[in-house]
Amino acid sequence: MTSSPWQRRQNAPEPDPMDDAFTLGRRLNALRKSRRMTLAQVSEAIGVAISQLSLIENGKRDAKLSTVQALAKLYGVTLDALLAGPTTKRTQLEIELDGFMRSPLATSRGLPPIRVGPRTPTDVLEAMVALHREVLRLSEQHIATPEEARRANTVLRGQMRDRGNHYGELEAKASELLRAVRHDGGPFTTKDVNALARHLGFEVRHVDDLPHSTRSVIDLRNHRIYLARQASTVGHDQRSVLLQALGHHVLGHTPPADYAEFLAQRVQTNYLAGAITLPEAGVVAMLRAGADARDLDVGDIADAFKVSWETAAHRVTNLTTRHLGFPLHFAKVHETGTVYKAYENDGIVFPMDPTGAIEGQPVCRQWASRQVFERGVAEGEAFHQFTDTPAGTYWDSVRVERTAGGRYSIALGTDFVNAKWFRGRDTRVRTRSTCPDEACCRRPPTDLLAAWGGQVWPSARARTHMMAALPPGAFPGVDETEVYTFLQAHEADG
Repeated sequence: MTSSPWQRRQNAPEPDPMDDAFTLGRRLNALRKSRRMTLAQVSEAIGVAISQLSLIENGKRDAKLSTVQALAKLYGVTLDALLAGPTTKRTQLEIELDGFMRSPLATSRGLPPIRVGPRTPTDVLEAMVALHREVLRLSEQHIATPEEARRANTVLRGQMRDRGNHYGELEAKASELLRAVRHDGGPFTTKDVNALARHLGFEVRHVDDLPHSTRSVIDLRNHRIYLARQASTVGHDQRSVLLQALGHHVLGHTPPADYAEFLAQRVQTNYLAGAITLPEAGVVAMLRAGADARDLDVGDIADAFKVSWETAAHRVTNLTTRHLGFPLHFAKVHETGTVYKAYENDGIVFPMDPTGAIEGQPVCRQWASRQVFERGVAEGEAFHQFTDTPAGTYWDSVRVERTAGGRYSIALGTDFVNAKWFRGRDTRVRTRSTCPDEACCRRPPTDLLAAWGGQVWPSARARTHMMAALPPGAFPGVDETEVYTFLQAHEADG
């Protein structure tokens, strides 16, 4: 989605001075002029040709470390001071402008570079930098429309389907981290998570004033991770929240350039957290044993690793197709009947809008995800059902879980042929869905329509996410000012 109009977090680069020839060259040029020395005098003092010095100062050639050390000594500054930052306001402007002109943002906007020389007036540099800053600011205000977000999610879901929802590189990273903390293969406890944080160089702090728009905040400057106290966090396993925060660091994430990258990063950190909490080897062993006995059940895995049924079901979708060879589908549906998130590689057809997105779409009343509510199944109680659909017959195992946002049904299922591997396949509950045929469940029954048709004018409850654009900023939904204020307040904490 490189052409998406969603906000472009393409800041001017901030290169390491040792690696950026232009930045270092500008600093050396400024130091030489402040000492009122000519290139010829510097050349004679350190034994480097004038032509080489000129190329270095103009950023057209990398300087050898020995040359940089000699220049620092000649100018009477330490190597650290030379590499620490610009020495004059003009030098700072030149470096910042060069960074802006070379940025992807300037290229994508067709902004032509200008040649900056000794005679370029400082006020011109100031004006150019100010203009580039404004372009960047306006670019960062760009927001994704709901349609763009749905399209991005559709593309990502397709990629997940193509690989059977299995990410080998993330499994390998999880195994590496588990070995680092000498995990024994059982449940990954809070103690284990904290040990991993310490291994990665972070201190975990629980606070009462965590910004309301966040689940965690990483302070990269002081190597701290802030979490809300357990009592104030609803619907989130603190282990997963911390592991997801660490995941951004471990995977080397940078502020996302567009909404597609934001979603991909979320998937990666969630996957890594799951792979650590439910290690591949242990889960696969349970899957194989369950399938061999034709008694596979997500609840057994949830109990063994001390996680929610939803977390275990997610993990089963990661590993089953890869290791056991049969397809699955997963759906999280709100009690109102709308899809919150879903995945499939077994051919089941979820309801979708013209963009291919399924989020927010109503699920057929005959599907297990809705029937579990219609039949009044208690939270946490097992519910199994076969559903005949135009795409085939599917079996589902469903649980209802409550979160801060209400009750959700969590369904894990497969096609009729592969239901034989699961506990609950002997259910006698079977329904028939003909959706998207409106006569299935979207058109009122004849008797009700005759009794009430034309006699009712209901006022729909508007769902703001249907119309509102996504929040701007590098991290959608996060109030950056609130986060910075929070970190400033905790900066001096011992």
